[in-house]
Amino acid sequence: MANNNQCQIFEGSSIELSDDDVLAAMKSIPGYIDITTADFKEIYGFAYRHAFERLGRSVMATDIMTTAVLSVLPETDLIETANHMAEHSISGLPVVDSHQKVIGVISEKDFFRKMGAKDGASFMGVVAECLANKGCLAIPMRGKSAKDIMTAPAITADLRTTISELSRMMKDHCINRIPIVNDEEKIAGIVSRGDLVDSFCAKVL
Repeated sequence: MANNNQCQIFEGSSIELSDDDVLAAMKSIPGYIDITTADFKEIYGFAYRHAFERLGRSVMATDIMTTAVLSVLPETDLIETANHMAEHSISGLPVVDSHQKVIGVISEKDFFRKMGAKDGASFMGVVAECLANKGCLAIPMRGKSAKDIMTAPAITADLRTTISELSRMMKDHCINRIPIVNDEEKIAGIVSRGDLVDSFCAKVL
């Protein structure tokens, strides 16, 4: 379940430098550098933010998305949907129509909400509710399909959306994944928070 802390992606993150870090870096550079540690840290800060923003503008969804997308149809039974998510260890997936156009997204949060869980509820919170009520809160969903609990319309992005924009969309909508669609509005891939972090680390580290 996403909360306010989980909705903060790497965007705007920075690395704190100590004076010892700066002195060690300055000593590793051949020759004499007429600059204070404070000046060095300020320059580093500007350079870091510049590099971060440059990467955010240059890397696009098509560069980092997962193309083998697991999806379900709106008529897919919720038992089958839940099994798909469990078997592939994912917390959400897109719901597509017969033409592979994204019409919604279904996630653990949608299941929790349908079970009557409060916003921000955790898995153990749902377990506690089940135990307190002496029954399974998921029983009312038996016989229901993906279209009955999915979040719609889905937040999607196109192939040329930058990782900076994707990061902002996830933060603004408090979501963990964004389906990527092609020019025909058909599912082409999906980008998760993990994909964003991995792409940034791969470029910086």
